[in-house]
Amino acid sequence: MLRLIYEAMKKKGVDTDAVFSRLGVDESYVYTDQLRTPHSAQLYFWQALEDVSGDPDIGLHLGQLLPAYKGQVLEYLFLSSPTFGEGLRRAQNYQRLLSDAANTDFFIEGDNACMVLDAACDDVRRLKHFNECFALGLITFFRSITDGQFYPSRVEFEHSREQGQEHVAEVFGCEVVFGAEENRLYFPVSLLQHTSPHAEPELLDLHERFASEQVARLEKKDIVGQVERIVAELLDSGEVTLDAVAGRLGIKPRTLRTRLTEAETSFNQVLAEFRYRLARQLLATTDESIDEIVYLTGFSEPSTFYRAFKRWSGMTPIEYRRTAQGKDAMVDAM
Repeated sequence: MLRLIYEAMKKKGVDTDAVFSRLGVDESYVYTDQLRTPHSAQLYFWQALEDVSGDPDIGLHLGQLLPAYKGQVLEYLFLSSPTFGEGLRRAQNYQRLLSDAANTDFFIEGDNACMVLDAACDDVRRLKHFNECFALGLITFFRSITDGQFYPSRVEFEHSREQGQEHVAEVFGCEVVFGAEENRLYFPVSLLQHTSPHAEPELLDLHERFASEQVARLEKKDIVGQVERIVAELLDSGEVTLDAVAGRLGIKPRTLRTRLTEAETSFNQVLAEFRYRLARQLLATTDESIDEIVYLTGFSEPSTFYRAFKRWSGMTPIEYRRTAQGKDAMVDAM
């Protein structure tokens, strides 16, 4: 999902360098193999996007520019299924392949089918930018796999809007309700019977097996996110060790080491990458002193922090701050 949004950002002319520097990453992060971002990062990401673009409806407008989700196993599942409804039913089992920040449920209500667009956490569920962008992304994807036949009949959002309601309805091309109990996407139930000209039982079986393997790989990597959350809690204590993290997880250190190896990483690598990401974010978006950043990132001495940051980025912390905040200053001046 982030890669699709990134393409839309470039189409819209958003200063992507400024956005990513505020988040403590660079644009190469978007192309990380098996990219997954933590749920909490959604809040920071969309706030940075709104600040840099100056667009209070940036989620809606990026949603209009999202490219169709192409060339991935979810698309193949839909295309090789006999009908759109069958593809939808199968894809629900593998929706993690599109986003960890949103989940979908599905039911039929009279002449309409309805998708409940749930989110992984309450803050994201009520996040205007994410909700509107994600709903538009789904509509674009559904249109692409139904040869343009898909259209929404009503959209409901949990978030409220003080202005721009008519503009949102115009963009979606249907009735849009705000302040609802759930985020929902309604469409004519007849679309469930839309047949796919690419339906192929043998390919469908192959794609389902491939999707299952990909989800299994993601589940192995879930341990990385759990470790990062505990690292964030332990950094200022100075006790960020494999044993300490394993204890917080309620598992043996040897088990944690094995699970991280299965996720194709190690404890030291996860710790280093988290520290580097946090250091870049603090340098780019705050006026904290270098000594304070040394403390916040869990280093015992400034010299150790300087050597590590130079090794990670090729720049000293001061050089990085000057470069990152210089880009923000130019954005603010514009």
